[in-house]
Amino acid sequence: MSFTLSERNDTIIALATPQGVGAIAVIRISGKDAIRVCNEVFFGKNLEEQASHTIHLGTIRDGEKIIDEVLVSLFKGPRSFTKENVVEISTHGSSYIINQVLKLFVRKGVRLAKPGEFTQRAFLNGQFDLAQAEAVADL
Repeated sequence: MSFTLSERNDTIIALATPQGVGAIAVIRISGKDAIRVCNEVFFGKNLEEQASHTIHLGTIRDGEKIIDEVLVSLFKGPRSFTKENVVEISTHGSSYIINQVLKLFVRKGVRLAKPGEFTQRAFLNGQFDLAQAEAVADL
């Protein structure tokens, strides 16, 4: 899998849990703008002022419309899986809610991640070696 330099600098998003399996879904965002973009649609606390490795309760909103009440986990780079800023949004597992959240972030300029892209970023950023990256891919 190969990516252009501009793609490697994009902020990316993907569903991190299997769709339709559980009551809760986790949506992961990675990139330098992950926290800033999430802060634009998260209502609860100012995420940019919060410490790394913390969880915050609030709502994700599209304008005035509440999409869901969520927990947002913050991981500031380089202390994250990809060594970039990472946000994990725990939403209810409804396909409708998941799709609404993904569409909202895409409209905000976040790109849908390609398969394996989070792991590739972790590898390229020195999080682990090639053997470890292949082991993750095997999972």
